[in-house]
Amino acid sequence: MSSETTTVKPRERASIRRILRLAYPERWQLALGTVFLAISSAAGLVYPRGIQYLLDGALGDATGASIDRAAILMVVVLAIQAVTTSLRYMLFTTAGERVVARLRRDLYEAILAQEIAFFDERKTGELTSRLSSDTAVLQNGVSVNISMALRNIATAIGGVGLLFYTSPRLTLVMLAVVPPIAFGAVTYGKRLRALSREVQDALASSSDVAEESIAGMRTVRAFGAEAHEVARYGRAVDRSFELARRRIRLGAIFMTFASFLGFGAAALVLWYGGHLVLDGVMSVGELTAFLVYTILVAVSLGALTDLWTDFSKAVGAGERIFELLDRKPAMGAGGETLGQTEGRIRFEGVSFAYPTRPDAPVLKGLSLEIEPGEIVAVVGPSGAGKSTLAALVSRLYDPTSGAVALDGRDLRDLDPEWLRRQIGIVSQEPILFSTSIEENVRYGRRTATREEVERACEVANAKRFIEAFPDGFATSVGERGVQLSGGQKQRVAIARAVLKDPRILVLDEATSALDAESEHLVKEALDRLMHGRTTLIIAHRLSTVRDADRVLVVDGGVIAQSGTHDELMAEDGLYKRLVERQLEAA
Repeated sequence: MSSETTTVKPRERASIRRILRLAYPERWQLALGTVFLAISSAAGLVYPRGIQYLLDGALGDATGASIDRAAILMVVVLAIQAVTTSLRYMLFTTAGERVVARLRRDLYEAILAQEIAFFDERKTGELTSRLSSDTAVLQNGVSVNISMALRNIATAIGGVGLLFYTSPRLTLVMLAVVPPIAFGAVTYGKRLRALSREVQDALASSSDVAEESIAGMRTVRAFGAEAHEVARYGRAVDRSFELARRRIRLGAIFMTFASFLGFGAAALVLWYGGHLVLDGVMSVGELTAFLVYTILVAVSLGALTDLWTDFSKAVGAGERIFELLDRKPAMGAGGETLGQTEGRIRFEGVSFAYPTRPDAPVLKGLSLEIEPGEIVAVVGPSGAGKSTLAALVSRLYDPTSGAVALDGRDLRDLDPEWLRRQIGIVSQEPILFSTSIEENVRYGRRTATREEVERACEVANAKRFIEAFPDGFATSVGERGVQLSGGQKQRVAIARAVLKDPRILVLDEATSALDAESEHLVKEALDRLMHGRTTLIIAHRLSTVRDADRVLVVDGGVIAQSGTHDELMAEDGLYKRLVERQLEAA
């Protein structure tokens, strides 16, 4: 138990300090807001004193004129308080929104900087939940809640001071209830922070389920699995609801405790104050002012309790956000760049296992060299390691052992961003973004002119079908390109690669999901794209392999055969059996 206390508390304190530091860039705006806060708080504390003067004047021998002046003064004080409160709210809230906007940008940048293995281990819903839900929770902690906390602290401290000034004896009676409430608030806050983090994690899990189901809606519909997905999402929501209910129950218990003590203290003040009025120690106006100050202090302390609740939630959300912000990518930026890229690729004794499955090696001491401009096709059974070779060339992962080199330089010594600019990828299921066709093609080189975009589409056999759309190049492709056919998506992806003009080309089963007509158009476009480029083709279909300079057969993480299509067909090996099976299936 003690070890847990020593580890959790420093982490929570560090999170609180970081949440407060988030507001530092807005310090001048917050400082001006604090000035208005001080004025509005002071005006609020003057008001009960005006009530005292009015009551004592009305019950005493004051003139009507003096009562009128006191009433006018109270109206002026209220007007000052209203204006300064509005300005304080505007300044603090604007500063908080700016802080959260900056935090979201930083968090998104930190997420995108992570290595691919990071995304293999985490679900998309979890990450989007941190960007949306967690930052929304944190937003209250760094915006208007800071303003409200400072205002209530100022009101509570100032109110207690004026209570002592009005009646020290009554003040001591009232303050007797503060220690137990304070102790309860601290205990409640600790438990609430832990529960708040659990609630945020549960909400992220439910977002994961929803994200998967909606993204795979066609599969869900095809298998009639709507009820199953609703039940799965319901279980995740029930889990978050149960945690939220525990949090609500904890809050209800604390509010019952605090409310009883607070109203009990007010009753005690009324009883004791009534006796002081009867004894002539206090006037009716002083007792009324004391009661108003008591209410102000009680309301401020109650508001601080609620704010502490929100701040505890913000600390829980902040820990999840800072965990991502502080994570150092395993594959950092920076490194060397080569003046001229020949395109020679070499695998030297490469072994590799995916980080999520470290005990299941995919490649085992594989060595391979691809000459500049050579077209090499890689075939083999499913799971043999074909796509892994493409991922290592693009340095989406680093080998577990051995090295992958470009023009004699280890990829780990090169700048990853520069390296990926030298490589064009066309995959089996290309990802298109929910923008126009032109924007998706321009993703290959965002500085390209419209003429260059059109020329790339012409090379990719895409210009004709694009211009047939009513909106032409401005046609929206929909989410993940769902408004285009498979062949159209492939040709847009090829146009994107053409525009990029890479030295190295990776084709990962780029025609395996197409019909004969689409495959013919795509293959024609690929032939133009491959000309003069070092090309690695990951393929199943014979049509994409026959014309390769060399065919590699990968099996069990090693190269089982190597040669041209004709040479391998002359051998009685795995390649010949794969081709024969494909012909039988056709």
